[in-house]
Amino acid sequence: MATRSIRAADEWAAAEAKGDLDLEAAVGGQIRELRKIKKLTLAQLAQAADISVGYLSQLERNQSKLPIGVLKKLSDVLGVHMNWFFNGNMQATADERDVVVRKAHRRRLTFTGLGIVEELLSPNLAGPLELLMSTIEPGADSGEYSHDGDEAGVLVAGQLDLWVDGKLFQLEEGDSFSFSSTSQHRCANPGTVPAKVVWVITPPHY
Repeated sequence: MATRSIRAADEWAAAEAKGDLDLEAAVGGQIRELRKIKKLTLAQLAQAADISVGYLSQLERNQSKLPIGVLKKLSDVLGVHMNWFFNGNMQATADERDVVVRKAHRRRLTFTGLGIVEELLSPNLAGPLELLMSTIEPGADSGEYSHDGDEAGVLVAGQLDLWVDGKLFQLEEGDSFSFSSTSQHRCANPGTVPAKVVWVITPPHY
């Protein structure tokens, strides 16, 4: 996996340098661009990610919902971490780049059709921790998924339904939580205003 990720990073950087990538494109467009860089057909990527060709085609055109678990599968096949799909203004000064993230410079990841936006609060994902803020619109649902590591968080605004291994926890503003990321987990916003959650994940997942 490490070798594949390094190779993909080199290919991505080369494509960006040539102007072949639009890093402000929606996630679907970035999946398509990275697939082409990897010289994979729609059928090859769909089969490897265990999804249909039609669904992948819709995802690439931002015409279908993109659950977090599906993006994780696609990222694994493409040999990159999900953080590739974060967009944002990376104009931090050299002395701040690895220490501070200004609000205007946060990298963002929008999950098509889900009503969930992730903002990367960590300066980078090179260390042992990842800090995120999720904005979850009313009625939005992450779907169930799991991954390696551990995570914790605090609900800073709104309401949140959190499931861990099938058990439901109903959270109010100011409530916090922690669990093993290997547990099947899911969150949804049952309220009428956006929910905001600050997460700490180790090791970095996106």
